[in-house]
Amino acid sequence: MNDALYEHLVARKPRFTDTLIRIGIIIALVLVVVIGMQFLQSFIILIVAILGFLAHTFIFARLNVEYEYTLLNHDIDIDAIYSKAKRKKQLSFDFQKAEIIAPKKSHRIRSYQPEKTYDFTSGLPDANIYAIMTSIEAKRVCILIEPDQGMLDFMKPWMGSRIHFD
Repeated sequence: MNDALYEHLVARKPRFTDTLIRIGIIIALVLVVVIGMQFLQSFIILIVAILGFLAHTFIFARLNVEYEYTLLNHDIDIDAIYSKAKRKKQLSFDFQKAEIIAPKKSHRIRSYQPEKTYDFTSGLPDANIYAIMTSIEAKRVCILIEPDQGMLDFMKPWMGSRIHFD
């Protein structure tokens, strides 16, 4: 088969809310130790150790995210990779059916009014973010991605005049 494959990985910058969540959990664990020592003495250390392990495994791991874009011919799969260990499929669609692909700040996409927006970018202020306007499950959506030049070159033959680089 003559399938064309391209992969690109983008690490998401830690957000302010991620930092607040981490600080809040640590403060809560310290409060549990301080308050629990009065009532449960040494047994509280075991409880806090278990709570700390659960927080590290289930909450902190979800705060470190990378997005992987996999393009196979004209299909794109976007996966989230948590703490470089666990992968979760976020979205799959045919980018050839997109109405337009253009930079997020382009005047060409201002007229499109999506019902929902998916953000799969790094969150950096100077990032080269592109918006894909398409329909998924009969809803007009905007998908924000952060492609490199190789990914844009890969998409160009499939999209023709519906991809813009301004």
